[in-house]
Amino acid sequence: MISDDIDADRHTRRERAAQAPPSDTHSPADRYQELFVAVQRDGVFDDSKTFVDCAPIGTPVEILAAYRAQCKAEGFDLHAFVSRHFALQHHAAKHYRSLPGQPIAQHIEGLWDQLTRHPAQHPHGGSLLQLPHPYVVPGGRFVEMYYWDSYFTMLGLVGAPREALLHAMTDNFAYLIDTYGHVPNGTRTYYLSRSQPPVFALMAELCESCHGKGAIRYLPQLVREHAFWMNGAEQLLPGHAHRRVVALKDGALLNRYWDDRDTPREESWREDVATAASSGRSAAEVYRDLRAAAESGWDFSSRWLDTQRMDADRKLALSTIRTTRIVPVDLNALLHKLESTIARLSDDAGDAKTSEAFRRHAQHRQEAMTRYLWDDDASAFLDYDWERATSRRELNAAAVVPLFTGCATHAQADALAGRMRAELLAPGGLATTGLASGEQWDRPNGWAPLQWMAVRGLHDYGHAALADEIRARWRKTVEEVYQREGKLVEKYALRETHDAPSTGGGGGEYPLQDGFGWTNGVVARWL
Repeated sequence: MISDDIDADRHTRRERAAQAPPSDTHSPADRYQELFVAVQRDGVFDDSKTFVDCAPIGTPVEILAAYRAQCKAEGFDLHAFVSRHFALQHHAAKHYRSLPGQPIAQHIEGLWDQLTRHPAQHPHGGSLLQLPHPYVVPGGRFVEMYYWDSYFTMLGLVGAPREALLHAMTDNFAYLIDTYGHVPNGTRTYYLSRSQPPVFALMAELCESCHGKGAIRYLPQLVREHAFWMNGAEQLLPGHAHRRVVALKDGALLNRYWDDRDTPREESWREDVATAASSGRSAAEVYRDLRAAAESGWDFSSRWLDTQRMDADRKLALSTIRTTRIVPVDLNALLHKLESTIARLSDDAGDAKTSEAFRRHAQHRQEAMTRYLWDDDASAFLDYDWERATSRRELNAAAVVPLFTGCATHAQADALAGRMRAELLAPGGLATTGLASGEQWDRPNGWAPLQWMAVRGLHDYGHAALADEIRARWRKTVEEVYQREGKLVEKYALRETHDAPSTGGGGGEYPLQDGFGWTNGVVARWL
């Protein structure tokens, strides 16, 4: 019986989960309190993420007590204190270099071992969440497992001998849902208050396509993830929002990004404090919107900024951020995929009641997306400002996600393909947005996950020529940078003319990172 198989898989997963010791879920700010603030405020490290990733030498309680006993003494040296009590964590693949002339496929294959982490090797007492199985990290400063990054990374693990790692990572995500009720942004305690774009259903299907035991074994976790995103929906009145759910004026339910904390992001503490100070708004409100943008994965982008406050040079300040007022296209397309997947798997499990309920959820979401997120005049899916009851007029690459998840009509796909070709197709691939704001999720940057979703979505709706053109232009961009620099990077500045050189991307809060998980995954799959 299918239900017996589900029970057996659940039992096996519980046994495996027991291998992962429970994590202390207190974040570094919780643990170190005024010491944390002092370290971040005084810039002990250039990168705010460095301190929150450090492993304590001793217990956090003892370290905080020592700080309190010493910090007011004459000549107290905060830098020296931190050096004595904390061990730095090194960047991923920092010393990996490609052999001159090595083909890009061999370079990526050599990187997988450099980017793979084993939970038994986690430093004790740090902010890393414990996991039962090995996993791949993105690279550079990102030395933990991230949610939506991992799906695109896992594309490159399809095929022997890496498929076991693909299945192990999916089991890790199931473990996170079982343990915390959702998948956190990344496997750090300071990420627990938010998630990222919900791609667990895509991971389950990928496993199923790669000689796995079937996506049905993850049905309980899929249902629980949906409950996380829809928390509070049943009591919500039209025109109100609660956590990640928005009830629109006609009572239709769609979702937004959110974070359960309204303090500075611990990994970007100084940056967030400065942004809030320049905003003229409630600091807590700004922090929540910054955190919600981090949940979107698009941190940061003009998608989330107040375009009504654009200056004469078409510049937008990050302090105008209003993420929680926006209903995003991509999030709702991925939740439609989650609901459709739960309905299908419930059918397979013989649970007609659950299947029918989630089929209705998916249908209602698709209808609401058509009413609020599809714009006939613009020929595009557009994000919706629910507070101002108006569409966000600027086109961005998230518009392709309904094609990727299969919740667009063919007429919508036909119209959107023309708009994307006209406005976002660049010589180097698909641009992220049409606006050059200086933020990293804006023009001129292009990102591997957006190329993948655009190509797959356009192919599925019969626009193979445009899909193939995006893929060819993106591959050429990645390969040109690799041939010149011997590495793959997090993002790329797309060429504005066909004879311009390809370069790595810029903007954002930190230097360009190389490694890099999702670029490796997408390129490896296309090779």
